[in-house]
Amino acid sequence: MAIKDDVACLDATAQAELVRKGDVSATELLEGAIERCDRINPQINAVIYPMYDEARKVAAGPLPDGPFKGVPFLLKDLLAQYGGMPMSFGSIVFKDFVSDRDSDLVRRYKEAGLVTFGKTNTPELGLQPTTEPVRFGPTRNPWNLDHTPGGSSGGSAAAVAAGIVPMAHGNDGGGSIRIPAACCGLFGLKPTRARISLGPDLGERTGGLVNEHVMTRSVRDSAAALDATDGPDLGSPYWAPPKARPYLEEVGAEPGTLRVAFTCKPLVDQPIHDENRAAMHETAKLLEDLGHEVEERDFDFGDHKRLNRASFTVFSSGCAETLDSAAKSLGRDLTENDMEPLTWGVYQRVKKLGISDYLNSWRTLFSAARKLDEDMQTYDVWLTPTLNEPPVSLGTLGPKPDKPLAGLFRSGQFVPLTAIANWSGHPAMSVPLMQHANGLPLGMQFYGRFGDEATLFRLATQLEQALPWVDRQPAVHA
Repeated sequence: MAIKDDVACLDATAQAELVRKGDVSATELLEGAIERCDRINPQINAVIYPMYDEARKVAAGPLPDGPFKGVPFLLKDLLAQYGGMPMSFGSIVFKDFVSDRDSDLVRRYKEAGLVTFGKTNTPELGLQPTTEPVRFGPTRNPWNLDHTPGGSSGGSAAAVAAGIVPMAHGNDGGGSIRIPAACCGLFGLKPTRARISLGPDLGERTGGLVNEHVMTRSVRDSAAALDATDGPDLGSPYWAPPKARPYLEEVGAEPGTLRVAFTCKPLVDQPIHDENRAAMHETAKLLEDLGHEVEERDFDFGDHKRLNRASFTVFSSGCAETLDSAAKSLGRDLTENDMEPLTWGVYQRVKKLGISDYLNSWRTLFSAARKLDEDMQTYDVWLTPTLNEPPVSLGTLGPKPDKPLAGLFRSGQFVPLTAIANWSGHPAMSVPLMQHANGLPLGMQFYGRFGDEATLFRLATQLEQALPWVDRQPAVHA
């Protein structure tokens, strides 16, 4: 077997170590990833913009001696800009947009030694927890091609799960790292608000809802990637509390006896799926067996319908701002022909709102976030299922002809417990501990205290050792 195939099962840390020791070159790693992408991507439609020529130049030249020197990498086609390359947001409106410079995050990826060779599929403007844009077509879950890989970082998640790359970029404005991680059997961490810079073009995104990071097979890759990319840039409006030590040092560190709350009560009227509920209790039992103090306690945020309306108002306002920017660049008003029906429905709904609606919605979210912070003084970690049900079939979350927003409301039933971390700012991770009876992955979500990714990494490592997931492989895999 060629070495380019041999390394497909290794995580990014192990691949970088091969390069560092001279056992394999960055070019060999890249060509192996390109071969896998050309072979696998037609089945899953994860990579929409190949960047092979650019990547080959980077791999052949001198690379920074970073933690991921020479490791092939994929960038989600949303927010993180790579100078000279298209960024379409999954939308027809941005079909001619080309980034004129690197974002701070992409610069840090380059400094870490990563070699980006493509951009991955995303729903239009990242609006949906599934990846089915009209422009590029649906990304398919490598575990079952008829099912969603999640969203909005679904292209990246599918590529990692299928073994094209060991790690890929994602961002998370309502669960968009954790949802696809859960759908595709990966580890996905949403960091604390402002842990990773959105500069230089953005100080924040959608009031701080949006966060950047990666989806990985191993916990240590996620920790090392956060070490390589965290911290404010010049002009950041605010930043997360500084870490006590490198996150990689938290991997394998003893977590101690943690106080864990868990809930199976979603913030919607639809009850949780029986399998997800059973997995929740199985996870709680595992935590007890590992020596942690566990008790069931529901979130107490008051009127969940009011909270969900507020969350929708804030999130959709960010999407409307992006579309307004596009209209300004085009020099004309946008029409329904410029976007998908769901996006147009969101855009029209936001246009009817006033500034006070936006500010009052944030007031509602801030109040709930304060309540969560108060509760987290009692608990170190809060546990929930990542999803409310198994990964749904493709097409389930689409709009209806007479109800363009139907897919968005259906999405709220699918993923009612992820957005809490976005409006509260807390770190949260999805860990691929279980599997559904149909073979699809089943992720468990853990909330940490504000600024405390360290505890999550310690706990994740303990769980990774107790219930290893690295050897589980989907139907479509390198």
